[in-house]
This record gives sequence, C-alpha cells and structure tokens, in this order.
Amino acid sequence: MQEMENIFLIGFMGCGKSSIASKMSKMYGMQVIEMDHMIEEQQKMRISDIFKQYGEKYFRDLESDFLTRLPASSNQVVSCGGGVVLRDQNVAEMKKNGRIVLLTARPENILKRVRRNNNRPILNGKKNVQDIAELMEARRERYEAAADLIISTDDKSIQSICEEIFCKIRGAED
Repeated sequence: MQEMENIFLIGFMGCGKSSIASKMSKMYGMQVIEMDHMIEEQQKMRISDIFKQYGEKYFRDLESDFLTRLPASSNQVVSCGGGVVLRDQNVAEMKKNGRIVLLTARPENILKRVRRNNNRPILNGKKNVQDIAELMEARRERYEAAADLIISTDDKSIQSICEEIFCKIRGAED
C-alpha cells in the first residue's frame, strides 16, 4: 500500500483519538505516535501530575516542543492532546507536516468514555454533560478552524471511522 501523508487526530478528550490511531496503524500500516504518552515518558510523570506540579502553560509548552521536534516523515498517525489546537503555532506545525482530522462526539458519549478515567486534569470536578458541553463549546471554534477534515465518531465503529478518514483523505489527494 502506498504511504499516506501524516494524519494529526485532534478533538476533545474521549472522542476516540487513541483508539482510531491504533486501528489506523493496523489497517493501513501507519506508525502511531501518542503525544500525551510520549510527553509522559519524556517527563517521567503522568499528565495530571505535570498539571498539578507545573501548571497548564508548562504542559502546553511541552506539546509545542513535541510538535516542533517531530521527525518530518510520512505515514504517521499522531493522536494529539485535546488542547493542542489552543496555540496557533501548534496548528501551523501540524499543517506543515500533514492533515488535521477533527474527531467529534456528543457530550453524553464523551462522558461515558471518560467517566472512569482520572488522568484528565481539565475535567477534575467537571464530569457531567453540562460542563463537558461547555468545555467543548469553548474549544469548538479552534478545533474547526484547525481541521482539514471533520469526522463524527458518534454511533460508528472504529473501523468505519478509519475507512471514512482514509477515503476522504485519499479523495482529496486525487
């Protein structure tokens, strides 16, 4: 199979970025890069601990640094942190190196997916549909402005989402 350009998966936490990146790797032979996991390994601490100890700005600096040091190659699918689009420089870096795919989901589905995960510092004390909807709305404009492609993950299988991404990106290249 011919190599695909890099794909940067963005979207609110719990929209399926990691699951879809993993499946795209298996389906299309792409290398998976989990931004949050790489930052945790580099810092030798969990994201929630980075937030607690150093604050959100420090973490956002780590994301920016990660993107600028990402090797310029192709056939990578990068699962990005939920707030990566909050900085214009990050969006520019991703656009320079690939296509940005925004994954969306309804707040009710996000809550179901993140309810038991305590490694989501932005959601501390806000694990309810109303707070999630407000956080999503606060970022919506940034996500949509950054996206080359927008895909809803609601009521779809992971495989069908991957096929949709692949077809739409391939169609845009022709």
